[in-house]
Order: sequence, then C-alpha cells, then structure tokens
Amino acid sequence: MIDSRFTKQDSRMTQTEKIKEFTDLKAWQEAHALVIMIYNSTKKFPREEIFGLASQMRRAAVSITSNISEGFGRHGYKEKIQFYYLAQGSLTELKNQIFVARDVKYIIESEAEKLLIQLSFAHRLLQGLISKSKKILNFES
Repeated sequence: MIDSRFTKQDSRMTQTEKIKEFTDLKAWQEAHALVIMIYNSTKKFPREEIFGLASQMRRAAVSITSNISEGFGRHGYKEKIQFYYLAQGSLTELKNQIFVARDVKYIIESEAEKLLIQLSFAHRLLQGLISKSKKILNFES
C-alpha cells in the first residue's frame, strides 16, 4: 500500500541511516496511502454529501499526514509528540466516519474493511512513533 515515490530504494533502513524527510517515516507513508484510499472511496458518495461526510472524511485523513509532517518539522520532542497525538485524534475521528459511511451504505462492507485495516496499520505505526519519541524525550530530560 506504500506509494513507491516515497520509499527508499532499499526499503530496509539501517540503524545508522537517518530519516531526513517526513516522507521517510513509515507512519506518514501508510497514513498517506490511507488518504488516497479515502479520496477514492468518497468520490462515490452521493452528490449531496460532497460538503458533508465526504468532506469531513477527507479533512480528517489529510489532518493525519499534516500533523505527522508538522510534528516531524518541530525541533523539540515534546512538540513533536503533541502533533503526533493530534494525528492520532484525527485517525480516531476518521475511524468513526468510516463506520458512519458504511452504516448509511455509502461504502460497502468490504471497502470499509479495507479502509479500517489500513487505518489500523497506520495507527500502530503512529503509536510506535509516539513511543519512540517519548523514550527519546525521557532520555533527554
């Protein structure tokens, strides 16, 4: 599901290789894949939902990657973690919106399941990023 434009040629990063761009973060890569999936899914929504649920889902999805990238750009780990938690909140918001879209039959069950699997994967990676950032913050303190 990772967009090949954002991956290293050898996807196995070594311990000494530094992450230079937010696009190098696996959490961002998988969240970006989720954004693309959400945009494709919401294209099929009824016309009257263009400024309703479709717009909310798109904004929540983009907010995930935006907060990860903004957190990456911050210098202090306390600030980084704050933005990563905002991304986590947007992930949770999007999960609810996927349930709503499924329950009102804007997306079929199998499509909702694919979205939820990708969302869960992105969430686990984000949790790892938060945990690692907290360890670094505690080490620096």
